[in-house]
Amino acid sequence: MRYQLDLTLRRAEGALVRVLGTTERRGFQPVRVDGETLGDDDQWQLRLTVEGQREPEGLQLQLAKLHDCLSVQVQPCP
Repeated sequence: MRYQLDLTLRRAEGALVRVLGTTERRGFQPVRVDGETLGDDDQWQLRLTVEGQREPEGLQLQLAKLHDCLSVQVQPCP
């Protein structure tokens, strides 16, 4: 099943690598990554599409624990 994750990240070195690593360790395969800086250039808005057979709540909880992750929302892809 595919899920779309909408994340707000602090703009920090290695933040994207930590997000992708956590995603893969939780059993999800990244399929697409889109991102942009927000107006103050201090934060990134990241949209990540992942594929996996596990429930997405575990991934959401793990990503929320990352220091660089300010918010994360998960929804099924249509």
